[in-house]
Amino acid sequence: MKYLILLFIIVPAMEIGLFIMAGKAIGVITTVSLIILTGLLGAYLAKRQGLEALRKVQAQLRSGQPPGNAMLDGVCILAGGILLLAPGFISDLTGLLLLLPITRNALRPLMLKVIRNWISRKQVYIYR
Repeated sequence: MKYLILLFIIVPAMEIGLFIMAGKAIGVITTVSLIILTGLLGAYLAKRQGLEALRKVQAQLRSGQPPGNAMLDGVCILAGGILLLAPGFISDLTGLLLLLPITRNALRPLMLKVIRNWISRKQVYIYR
């Protein structure tokens, strides 16, 4: 919990610092345009990849398979889209990494490890 609070204080402060530096280096209008462009790009990519992930989940459910990887991809795509919509260069970079299939595949084992850890600590319950 304390890390989450630090995250909500440190990351926005870093984003503001980067905005100031970018404004001085490339100009205010270019910086604002870049922020708007990444937001639009994030919305487009998240919608396109999100619909594809939804199709994969539905196809796996229809064939009787558990949609584990497709669900994790959907969570990454949702988080990546939200981060790309949020103004900021750090959030944009993080969101882009979550939207790229290569980095999602690399993050999947870590995500599974965290989820298993939550289940073993009884922080997450699975009802059947």
